[in-house]
Amino acid sequence: MFSVIIKDKTYSVEKTDQHVKVNDEIFDWDMRWISDRKIHFIKNHQSLEAELVALDRESKTLQIKLNQKVVELKLKDRFDLLLEELGMDALENTGIQDIKAPMPGLILDLKVKPGDEVKKGDVVLILEAMKMENTIKSPGDGIVKEIKVNLKQSVEKNQVLITF
Repeated sequence: MFSVIIKDKTYSVEKTDQHVKVNDEIFDWDMRWISDRKIHFIKNHQSLEAELVALDRESKTLQIKLNQKVVELKLKDRFDLLLEELGMDALENTGIQDIKAPMPGLILDLKVKPGDEVKKGDVVLILEAMKMENTIKSPGDGIVKEIKVNLKQSVEKNQVLITF
């Protein structure tokens, strides 16, 4: 499942082997690919042509020309939707402020110290949970302000571990 945002309106899209559902309704339009970038739709005797103008994979945005009018679409895949549901979608937009424990566990290793500069994706600590080592990475760029935990310390879910 994924969602498509067009002009601040969100559509839920689910694709199975049998059909495509948009907002829980089966999408039963007649579709024909004209080329690798163009598709033609017909529904209730109305015709619509869509052409891919631009694609930005990193930001997951598309520009599509619909009947000679360019429209921007923002896609959210199941992982984006899960992060949004967990409240972790705003980290990148607001700048990194702190890192919280994603689950209860035990701090096995601290990879940074106050004053260290970290980049998005850098490993900041190792958290053991349910007998598994979990690598906790920085969700954005920043400078470590304070380490709020110690080695071998037990932590609870959503406990602040590191502040920036």
